[in-house]
Amino acid sequence: MEFVIVDIETTGLSGADNRVTEIAMILHDGEQVQDEFQSLVNPQVPISPFVTGLTGIDNQMVQDAPPFGELAERLLELMENRVFVAHNVQFDYQVLRSEFRRYGLEFYRKKLCTVRWSRKVYPGLGSYSLGKLCTSLEIPLKDRHRAKGDADATVLLFEKLLAADQQNVYREMISRASGTSAIPSLLPKEDFDRLPEAPGIYFFKDRHANIIYVGKAINIKKRVLGHFYDKKAREVALCRETAALDFELSGSELMALLMESQEIKKRYPKYNRAQKRTNKGYALTVYKNRKGILQLGYNQSRFVTNPLRTFFSVHECIGELERLCLKYELCPRYTQLQSHSGQCNHYRIHSCKGICMDRESVESYNKRVEKAVEMLTMEGESFALVLAGRTSSEKGLVLVEKGMYRGYGFIEKDQEVRCWSDLGHYITPAQHNSDVLRLISMYLRSNKNPELLYPEAMGQLQGE
Repeated sequence: MEFVIVDIETTGLSGADNRVTEIAMILHDGEQVQDEFQSLVNPQVPISPFVTGLTGIDNQMVQDAPPFGELAERLLELMENRVFVAHNVQFDYQVLRSEFRRYGLEFYRKKLCTVRWSRKVYPGLGSYSLGKLCTSLEIPLKDRHRAKGDADATVLLFEKLLAADQQNVYREMISRASGTSAIPSLLPKEDFDRLPEAPGIYFFKDRHANIIYVGKAINIKKRVLGHFYDKKAREVALCRETAALDFELSGSELMALLMESQEIKKRYPKYNRAQKRTNKGYALTVYKNRKGILQLGYNQSRFVTNPLRTFFSVHECIGELERLCLKYELCPRYTQLQSHSGQCNHYRIHSCKGICMDRESVESYNKRVEKAVEMLTMEGESFALVLAGRTSSEKGLVLVEKGMYRGYGFIEKDQEVRCWSDLGHYITPAQHNSDVLRLISMYLRSNKNPELLYPEAMGQLQGE
């Protein structure tokens, strides 16, 4: 078995725009070095200032170097029938694949990652970065962050690993059948192997056990594997930092969505964009103004302590206030539908009895507002949505009370629930927000016969 040990330096740009600025290849037959190749490369795009500070390679240094296209055939020849070896192999391999594709060339090789291999042969080290490994194993490292210097150090690490690998685990690692080639370098294969093919949420963690990404899936294992093969810049960065995986089963897709939303808002993971900032929607409220008149209005939910009803948008709030005005003969001026003083003149509401012109007593008007408030408080529906459980012996519960999301939980199918308040014992409390309410609404709209429990019709949850 023959190997090519590779290190590259790049422009440091994101995703497919990341180009090679320097490459070093050392051919090895498993016993000794056979040949080597190194060259600066003109990336034909600017080099990131950060990378220049790290490597010392600047735009002027590479302006007379050959572009990748002039080296491509020679590089393919050197790597022919050899196992591609690199420290954090996925990075070097994918950048090179992108470069070859620009010139219409396909590039596929068996891979061996010295980071993953080191974790197997030398478990328990504090860090598996090339610099820290070289210190731990007393490997000389010269010209750090230059392709030839790092490649030379990787060769010495490769030879140490070959000598110490009594179980020949590297042979399994480079086998296509092992399925390890796509797994991030820092991630133990055991973490991936134990993932279930079932609905739930999953957590990507860095080497300090910090959660850096939360996702949901109908098939956790399949979805996580999809991250490893996704070559968008953000996904590559996520996978490079991932050192551990964890998961929680949900039993159903909707439950996974609710669990994911709650975890993202709770933990604010580095690589989650959606749902970090909750659109908490808008809420109707009531207060007494300086004249003693009960005034209805709306505001963002986060500014309303005791909302009468929450909505997804301002337009929904306005629509509800207009409905209340018509039904209870309320004044648009005192329902935030008009901001000017004096007589109300709403374009479609003409039922005001004159509170805005002192033609009606405050007491009389307030009684109708109180009826509207009572209706709003009572009209919000209360129900428990029953979903599939994590096992065949349980069911999932999603609790909504008076239109407000209260949380989710799980209950054994044969568990007797005698009254509505008993459901609270099985629910993990959660904060109401427009994101989860929208998820529940979408589920109810898309399912013709959802299983629902209502306060007035409680009984035992029966399994199918």
